[in-house]
Amino acid sequence: MDSAGQDISLNSPNKGLLSDSMTDVPVDTAVAAQTPAVEGLSEAEEEELRAELAKVEEEIVTLRQVLAAKERHCGELKRKLGLSALEGLKQNLSKSWHDVQVSNAYKKTQETLSQAGQKTSAALSTMGSAISRKLGDMRNSATFKSFEDRVGTIKSKVVSGRENGSDNLPSPTGSGDKPLPDHTPF
Repeated sequence: MDSAGQDISLNSPNKGLLSDSMTDVPVDTAVAAQTPAVEGLSEAEEEELRAELAKVEEEIVTLRQVLAAKERHCGELKRKLGLSALEGLKQNLSKSWHDVQVSNAYKKTQETLSQAGQKTSAALSTMGSAISRKLGDMRNSATFKSFEDRVGTIKSKVVSGRENGSDNLPSPTGSGDKPLPDHTPF
């Protein structure tokens, strides 16, 4: 690419676009002067190329200085407008999150999770009904009724004992010679 024909205007719509052949690698002119010229180049052509190289390097330095000045000016404008790096980060994150939400992958994942949630809810509801039904069946069983009767008998003995002025419970062994220690009820 001919560097003399390049548009280096800062107002160009092509600014900031580099061709594939252009790279931003500084060339050490002392090393370049010591390397032997490529075979087939005349001394005049070599001098012309060295002059062009020096000019391009000078343009790169100038462009870096202009870019640094533009970045400082941009920073000043943002500071005057109250825009901070944190505000820019918030805006970038917000935009990125929005982009994620409108992506096909997010929509498919959201739909799949919604369906899984509905199926889980239905399964838990069915399981809850089954447990409730089993507990109802258990409560109606002869074993539970027998247990319930025993608890009721013990309760009535405790209540009738208190009504008679005795806070002592009957002994578990059935012998009434040692009452249980006096405890405050719950």
